[in-house]
Amino acid sequence: MILTVHDISKRFNYEWIFRNVQHTFTADTATAVIGPNGSGKSTLLRILAGQLTPTTGNLTYTIQQPIPTESVYRHVNYAAPYLDVLDDLTLDEMLRFHAGFKAWADPAGHEGVVERSGLKDHRHKQIRQFSSGMRQRVKLVLAVCSVSELLILDEPTTNLDVKGVDWYLNLIHEHQQGRIIIIGSNQEKEYAFCNHLLNIQDFKPEGQLRA
Repeated sequence: MILTVHDISKRFNYEWIFRNVQHTFTADTATAVIGPNGSGKSTLLRILAGQLTPTTGNLTYTIQQPIPTESVYRHVNYAAPYLDVLDDLTLDEMLRFHAGFKAWADPAGHEGVVERSGLKDHRHKQIRQFSSGMRQRVKLVLAVCSVSELLILDEPTTNLDVKGVDWYLNLIHEHQQGRIIIIGSNQEKEYAFCNHLLNIQDFKPEGQLRA
C-alpha cells in the first residue's frame, strides 16, 4: 500500500488543529507521529485511519490502484486507548469474533494469537475481569496480529508495565514486514524502531484563523 496525504488540515469550530500536512507513507516503513499531549496526534491518526474527514485536503490509499473510500477500513487496523473491547466476551470469544472480520496474519491462527497475547491462562475469562494492562494487550494483539496493509497505533503502551512494553516491541517486530506502521506517541520507548518522524508541531498555524 501507498498512503498519500495531500495538504490536509483539520479545524474544530474556529480552531485549526493542524494545517497543510503532506506526507507519503509506503510499505515496510514505520513512522512516528510525535508531539505533546493535546497537540492533535490522535486527530491526525483518526483521519489517516479513515475515521475522520479532514476539513481541507484529501488522502489517497493505493494498492496497485486507488482504494474506494468506503473500502478503506478493510485494509486498516487501528488501536487506541479510547477504543475498547467487548466486556461480555471471553478472550477466546473476542478473538473468534474479530477473526470473522479480519483473518489472522499469524500462520498458527487462533491458537497462535492466544499464545502471542501472553494471556493464555485467562482465555476463558470475560474481558470485564481483565486489568487495564491485560485489556491493552488484547487491543494490540487484535490490531497487530490480523491482516492489514496499514497498522495505526495510538499511545500503544498505555497501561503496560515494563514487561508489557517489551512484549509490544517484540510483537511489532514479528509483524512489521510489508506494512505501513504509524505510531502516535510522545514517548520514545513506543516508537524507537520507527525510521521516520512526523512532528505535528511542524503543521501548527502561527495564529488561529477565523472563517
